Parts: sequence; structure tokens; C-alpha cells
Amino acid sequence: MINYLDHFEVSEFDLIIVGAGFYGATMAERAAAIGKRVLVLDRRPHIGGNAYSENEPETGIEVHRYGAHLFHTPNETIWNYLNRFTAFTNYRHRVYTSLKGQVYAMPINLGTICQFFRRQMTPDQARQLVAEQAAELAGRTPSNLEEKAISLIGRPLYEAFIRGYTAKQWQTDPRDLPEYIITRLPVRYNFDNRYFNDRFEGLPADGYTAIFKRMLSAPNISVALKTDFFEVRKRIPKSVPVVYTGPIDRFFDFAHGELGWRTIDFDTEVLSVGDFQGTAVMNYADENIPFTRILEFRHFNPERDYQTEKTVVVREYSRSATRLDEPYYPINTPSDKGKYMKYKEMAENEDNVFFGGRLGTYRYLDMHQAIGSALKSFESEIAPRLEAQHT
Repeated sequence: MINYLDHFEVSEFDLIIVGAGFYGATMAERAAAIGKRVLVLDRRPHIGGNAYSENEPETGIEVHRYGAHLFHTPNETIWNYLNRFTAFTNYRHRVYTSLKGQVYAMPINLGTICQFFRRQMTPDQARQLVAEQAAELAGRTPSNLEEKAISLIGRPLYEAFIRGYTAKQWQTDPRDLPEYIITRLPVRYNFDNRYFNDRFEGLPADGYTAIFKRMLSAPNISVALKTDFFEVRKRIPKSVPVVYTGPIDRFFDFAHGELGWRTIDFDTEVLSVGDFQGTAVMNYADENIPFTRILEFRHFNPERDYQTEKTVVVREYSRSATRLDEPYYPINTPSDKGKYMKYKEMAENEDNVFFGGRLGTYRYLDMHQAIGSALKSFESEIAPRLEAQHT
């Protein structure tokens, strides 16, 4: 059972953690395991960060409140670590894309290519076609997302499936986005339409929130929700280490300007049908359709005995974030990179504050990467600092 606090004295703890998402929860669990007293602060009214899930009251269907979270990792150490707190289902993520009234498998595979060009091709024929269509780069190194995508799949497939969706998703011209974003999406010359390539994949059998309840259940971990770190930071003794997972620009009061973030608006609807779209995720590549995708959460857990009279769908609308919005993903334009390097230099001069997580390091991190980063940082930075406290 989690020890929730309404009132607390920060000087009573060995470590303060700002944020109860995967990075913060991993740090808290590891520190508690070596006997340290940990206080976790979160301004939201719940634990779990963006991975928080809850059952929609009308249907009983588990919904990921902040967008679909699909756990996958190639790292056995991370997989084994998280399996201490949950069992996983055998869910394998598959995504489809709607384009001009047709539905295609995504990521792009041999089936997508054959369907789009309306002819059957062998793997070698498809590779040759894509290579011809990617020749416009003439072997030069891609410098942005658009060029990287064209180098991978050629211009026709890029224009159809990537350009419009990316522009909607990031609210930024793909030519102004870093090339590494598109490398997360595999391209296959077979009919495998599994979205991820990783060895380990699944969804937590009891939902995401149950993981955090178990990770934060040690008696020497305390959690204060609806608590703004910036309202209590002056009370924290300089001798107490702080792990900060909020936006790094906010920590330094936007001294070098605001970093670009993308946020998402969610439109949740309960429909009086048993199955709305037949799959968990349907992307919409057409630029004239304002939302990027529709999630239907019953399909994430086909092993559960959900009722079949109603279903829950969520439409996602992506836009640039303001200071008042929840920042989800760093846009990371060249201008943003310049600003972040200045903030990073400031962070390195903070004696007892450690920055982590997606917002704290201005990096696009999957869940397993956040956990792995926290485990590494704990061993190399936090544990030695904690052990030195009383020596």
C-alpha cells in the first residue's frame, strides 16, 4: 500500500523525486531497496505519469488516459526488472493507416508496398523500386526527417504515408524535424505487419497503474500528489539530492527561452457498438482529417471478458504546446537543440539536482528507455551520492 502524504517535512527524507512516472518510480524503488527514505512529488492527482491507466466507468474498459502505451524492449535486464511488478500479456501491436478511403498495414511492409502500387512484387522487386524512388538524394547524408524518410522508402510512399501524418503529429514541417525520429519506424520487405521489432513485448496484465502501486509500495517511500515542486523547492535542504523529471526549461524559469513541445488533445467517446474499427489503432494520413489517429482500447486486451454492448474510442489531436499545456514530446528543431544545450550546461552546474526522463533531458524516450536510463543513473550517480550522505 502506498504511503500518501498531505503534509510533509522535506528534511526528513534522503531523496526527493519530482515526478511519479516510470523514471521517477524506478528511482524511488531502487533507493528504497537500499534503505533510503524517499519522497515522490507529483503535481497530478495520480501516480504513473503519462502511463496512468484507469477503467472507463461506463464500459469497464481500461483506458490509457494520456494516449496508448505499448510496452516493448530488446533489453532482457529491463524486461526482467519490470516483470518483478507485473505479468505481461502476449499482446503484439499492429497498426493500420487510413489513406483516401483505403486501409493499409503500418509500418510499411511488402503488403503495404504491393497494395499502394497495385501490383504483386517480390521482396527484391520492391527493394529495387524503392531504391529507384530514393535516388533523388544521390547518396548524400539525410539532414532532416523528410530526407531520411525518402532515403528509406522513396518519395511516393513518403508523400502518402509519412508527410501529412508527421506534419499533423508534430505541428512542424518534416524538413525542420531531426532525421532520427523516422528511424523508429521499421520498413520491411516481407508481409510481417508487427509494429515493433523488439524481442520482448506485451501489456501489463493488471494495467499500468498497478505497476506503479507495486513499485511505490515500500514503507520507506512516501508520495505527495497534487504537489507543485516549485512551491516547495525552497524548503529542500541543499544536502538532499533531488531527481527532477519535469521540463528542464521550466526548472530554470525559461532563462534561455521556451523549448518546443508537442501536446495532445484527447476526445473520448463511448459508442453503442461492440466494435468500432476492428483494431486498437487506426492512423489517419490525410492532412484534411484533423485528428492523427483513433484508439479503441478494448482491442488492447482481447483476453479480457469486456461487455460487447459498448466500446470506448479516443481521437487524438496533436498541436504545439503552450506553457499551460501538458508537454508530451520534444519537437527538437535546430533552434530547440541550441536552447537545450544551454539548459544542459546549467543543469550540469547544479550540485545536487539530477535531471532525467523525457522532459528533464528533452529526449524522445520510450517507457523501456526511461526505465533503463533511471537504472543506469541510479547506479552511477544517485546510489553513490546517497551512500555518501551518512559517511
